[in-house]
Amino acid sequence: MDLPSTEDIIDDLAFFDDWEQRYQYIIDLGKSIPGLSEAQRTDDRIVKGCQSNVWLIESYDNNIISFDVDSDAVIVQGLLALVLAAFNKKTPKAILDFDIDGYFQTLDLENHITPTRGNGLRAIVGKIQELARQHA
Repeated sequence: MDLPSTEDIIDDLAFFDDWEQRYQYIIDLGKSIPGLSEAQRTDDRIVKGCQSNVWLIESYDNNIISFDVDSDAVIVQGLLALVLAAFNKKTPKAILDFDIDGYFQTLDLENHITPTRGNGLRAIVGKIQELARQHA
């Protein structure tokens, strides 16, 4: 799975005139994530604090953290793609140094997703940053 860079995502979203088109782009990004098998969707991999089910699997090799994710909601799968563009296949230091709040502000996400989705997004980011701190 090769997602666009965070810079490309920012540029792509800026191209669209309205949020209906931006949502579709985010959903399409989510469709590019392979997801997880039923066997991988275990309770211990669920990210707490999300309204929808979100599963996160982390692997660490050679100072690089990779993530496999899945959700049962298409818009959340798209939001996961935005997060993966920032954090997947990076060093723990790069994950912890990345200005995720600035990235979300640039995307203007918080004004266009429900508060519960926003809380879930912060829970996912928090979980990834916690994993990065464990490896740092």
